[in-house]
Amino acid sequence: MTKRDTDIAYFLSFCIEQYKRHISTSGSDVMALFVQYGVDQYLVDNFDILHTQSYQWLMEEIDEFIKRAKEENV
Repeated sequence: MTKRDTDIAYFLSFCIEQYKRHISTSGSDVMALFVQYGVDQYLVDNFDILHTQSYQWLMEEIDEFIKRAKEENV
């Protein structure tokens, strides 16, 4: 595993931990939600930009991403 891969894994873990607190649920529920709506891939694909943002901004970004994904699946 490269340093970049490790950094991305830590970032994804950080986002899962913060989001579970944000919506008051378990890490496994958050991971299922992230996979269902593609949040996990979005975070990985956009790591270079997203990892520089505050956790508050990230929570809002994830909320918006999930909202848009739900609207597209209606």
